[in-house]
Amino acid sequence: MVWYDGLRWSRRHLMSSAMVAAIVASGLVSLQAEHPHAAPRVTSLTNPKVRFRSAEAHHVVLTNGEVTAVIVDNAAVTGGPLKADHRAGYNGVAQLTHRRRPDNIFRAPYAGINYEHIHDGTLAVSREKFEPRVSPMELRIVDRSTVELYQPPTKNWKLESCGRYRLLEDGAIEYTFECIPRARTFRHGFIGLFWASYIDRPEDKAIHFRGRRLETVGAGEWIKWLPPSHGVASTHRPEGSRLPKVVSGFPLTLVNHPSRFVYTSPWYYGVSHGMALAQVFRDRDRIWMAQSPTGGGATNPAWDFQWFVPDYQVNQAYGFVMRVVYVPYKSREQVTRAVRPHLESLNRSPERGDRRESRSR
Repeated sequence: MVWYDGLRWSRRHLMSSAMVAAIVASGLVSLQAEHPHAAPRVTSLTNPKVRFRSAEAHHVVLTNGEVTAVIVDNAAVTGGPLKADHRAGYNGVAQLTHRRRPDNIFRAPYAGINYEHIHDGTLAVSREKFEPRVSPMELRIVDRSTVELYQPPTKNWKLESCGRYRLLEDGAIEYTFECIPRARTFRHGFIGLFWASYIDRPEDKAIHFRGRRLETVGAGEWIKWLPPSHGVASTHRPEGSRLPKVVSGFPLTLVNHPSRFVYTSPWYYGVSHGMALAQVFRDRDRIWMAQSPTGGGATNPAWDFQWFVPDYQVNQAYGFVMRVVYVPYKSREQVTRAVRPHLESLNRSPERGDRRESRSR
């Protein structure tokens, strides 16, 4: 027997080239494999079935379980639900609180899961290092627990995007990001993107993840890591990944200074004022964890991540999905138990319902 793109045929019934062409043209089968970072097509950027309305203000409050999140666009926000003013030029989760801790885990006037950088590994990023933060955004309300930050093609990179923040029943935030490059502006052939979360004065600025040193093998162990300074050993790779080409003098130092660690499970957490903040990823998205001891000031670390889209094509949609789990901290084992269902859900194969779940709203 032989296989043809998932269809089995006996050698006596191999199709003629004309028949193959007809089937491909009909859309029943594709000769071109899907890009590994193809968008899940759940946001209003890629899915025309999504209904939304534009927010009247520059913030939206989401509450579910014991968690409340205030989502903002790039505009300044004063008063209202915020305990401190939010500064223009930051987006994402301006305030994240829990019934057990009413104070914001993120450092005001900044934000968490803040869409920060677009780059291609060249000095072209110097034209505007924080293009996602200074480009206009539209805050879209999908339902009582879901909002999106839509951004038209940006001035320099011409990257159109939409980030969806969905507050799940247990208070975890599911973040789905989708983007479409509208011009061939990325000269090294890949799209580099970066997200930052500025943490407000944690007692311990380190992050925790399971991993191993590059020169070793195996399932790894728990690693607690705090870089000695900003831009030193600042990003941790997934297994089997290498940093894309970055030119000398590249100014975004958190991007191109990898540590000697490889993470072996796609999530990490930090602890602040008795609460654990975990960021949970899909293996397939090949996210790089990142961090700075002083990203938001001397006492305020940044717990970050970055993502690379190789071999991009103009007008094609790319995306990833991750979750933020915010729970009271008792022990590493307790955080692991809280994260486990989210880790399993994100990494469930499509055949077992992962994509159907992600499209449930």
